Amino acid sequence: MKRRLIAPLLIASLVLLAGCLSAPLQTTSGSDTGTDATTISTTGTGEVTAESDLAIVNVAVTHTADSADEARGVVADDVAAVRDALTDAGISEDAIQSTGFHIYPEYNYGGEKRELVGYRAIHSLSVEVAPDRAGEVIDLSVGAGADEIRGVFFTLTDEKRAELRSEALTNAVESAEADAETVAAASDLRITGVHTATVGGGYSPGPYPVAYAEDAARTSAGAPTELTPGPVTVSATVQMVYTAE
Repeated sequence: MKRRLIAPLLIASLVLLAGCLSAPLQTTSGSDTGTDATTISTTGTGEVTAESDLAIVNVAVTHTADSADEARGVVADDVAAVRDALTDAGISEDAIQSTGFHIYPEYNYGGEKRELVGYRAIHSLSVEVAPDRAGEVIDLSVGAGADEIRGVFFTLTDEKRAELRSEALTNAVESAEADAETVAAASDLRITGVHTATVGGGYSPGPYPVAYAEDAARTSAGAPTELTPGPVTVSATVQMVYTAE
């Protein structure tokens, strides 16, 4: 008789244990002391808008010739002239960087067979200046031999970007805290502290295109080139979890 009672008692114990393990927790640990606490989760977004403090002007010198070496030589001379014009105007050599160099054959496909018509060389440059000098860079470059303006971009320096990012994060935290306070008040609670804080991706702009011209010769006559940059916005998000009681 004793042996017959062991199996039912064991099964009953296992069932009770399984029931305890599957019971969901209803509270969240909210302090280093290990006590349970009520929490309120919110997401805050902050934005800061400012004028750009950096312009990036992309220019290119191109030439097509009968031979690759001739095309290369003409482009090399014109690029040197562009660099000289810019540095003579007080633009640092470090602010003028090569961004691409290509030489490739060009063909005429109008006949029965393709016909080699020459070799095209392209040397592109990126010039970083203060926003109010962007138009000047275009005029100087075109006047010295550049025949393509591949884009003008207004953006932020690393220092300015970091400064605005910090302000945006502060605004995001304040927004999240305000929402948490509202929820707590409506629930007859009060915020007692921050449980966790997670910084989201946010948006920190890269170069923003404002101008493009395939035929730079159009900028070489008449009045000097003038460009008006728009404001730049940096945003940030935070996910906050507050303890409340």
